[in-house]
Amino acid sequence: MRSTISGYTALPKAHKISATAVLVAAGAAVALAAVPATAAGTHAMKTVAWNADSFGETQQAELTQQTDAAIAQAKVAAEAKKATADKAEADAKAQADKKAADKERAAKEAASRSTERKALKPAAPAAPAAKAYGDNLDGWIKQSLDILSSKGIPASYEGIKRNVMRESTGNPNAINGWDVNAVNGVPSKGLLQIIDPTFKAYHVEGTSWNIYDPVANITASCAYAADKYGSMDNVNSAY
Repeated sequence: MRSTISGYTALPKAHKISATAVLVAAGAAVALAAVPATAAGTHAMKTVAWNADSFGETQQAELTQQTDAAIAQAKVAAEAKKATADKAEADAKAQADKKAADKERAAKEAASRSTERKALKPAAPAAPAAKAYGDNLDGWIKQSLDILSSKGIPASYEGIKRNVMRESTGNPNAINGWDVNAVNGVPSKGLLQIIDPTFKAYHVEGTSWNIYDPVANITASCAYAADKYGSMDNVNSAY
């Protein structure tokens, strides 16, 4: 409700603002309820209106400054947050790269140690090459001696050869068709002229069961001579 006092005109609605605020902005200390309707009053009204406009501009400027400050602060905060996130991402990547590098290095070191151990480990000795023997009397005797030695049966190269030459002259297929054994149906055969029953009884494991086989004939005959005479070296005649 608008009040009217004699001699005064109420402040127009367009210029109504807080009297207290206008007076403070203008440095006044008295509350203004109305202005006299005189020329001086009209001037005062204009002054008040100007001060109100000036006060509004000040508020707007301050608001603008505050808004700009808030925007700047938000921008700084956003940049700080992004920098923190970027650093965390970089740290995570660096940690992952380091972990991968450590794993790769450990694998290489393990492979290197394995290679070193293999290099230090002595190689298994190669299986000895099979000994070659000549397919002749010399080779047959030598092969027989190696077998006899592995079985612990005594004999010598000279003792075997001497008896072979006397019994068959070195013919592995020799057969006696006239002595008592032949008369009894069991002729002596082979290099050392041994009969079938004796050959079978003294056959040495690892040799042929063929009585005409030179190595089998020699080893069986030497086994028999060792049992009966101590060694083929002790045989100097029919045995």
